[in-house]
Amino acid sequence: MAKNLIIYYSRKGQNYVNGSILELKKGNTEIVAELIEKNAGGDLFQIEPVEDYPVDYMQTTEVAQDELRAKARPALKRYLDDISGYDNVFVCGPCWWGTFPMMMLTQLERLDFTGKTVYAVMTHEGSGLGGSEKTLRQSCKGAAVGKGIAIHGAEAAKSESSLKRWLASNGLM
Repeated sequence: MAKNLIIYYSRKGQNYVNGSILELKKGNTEIVAELIEKNAGGDLFQIEPVEDYPVDYMQTTEVAQDELRAKARPALKRYLDDISGYDNVFVCGPCWWGTFPMMMLTQLERLDFTGKTVYAVMTHEGSGLGGSEKTLRQSCKGAAVGKGIAIHGAEAAKSESSLKRWLASNGLM
């Protein structure tokens, strides 16, 4: 049986949902990551930046854009150093400016993905997968990149059946 790792970043608090800013007790990506764990099994690893993003959602988008432009690699509270025990790695994050938040690359670029298959899992409010699969090809050296999935953030809690179909289509359950 394949061993799965689910790496994710999820934003709680203010988020853009169907055209409005709402306060979320649990981030959309965390919900999706937990659904992957429930249906495919695996270990969860949450990405947490040392410096918190602003509470205000719009300010966070500005910081995220600045990080992307600068190709920043924000420091994390903790890191994974070895993924040799895993076959598949799900990289789950919100689609910020067309790709993963830069802090996720801080983690991914430290790892050896030789012989692993990575899957982009993006929560979004209209941008789909963006360039996330291209980002994984560039950041996850040695990995094969499987077919990813985009989950509309507002539908995260109702996405289990879509996730099951996607997992099955990739031979992951």
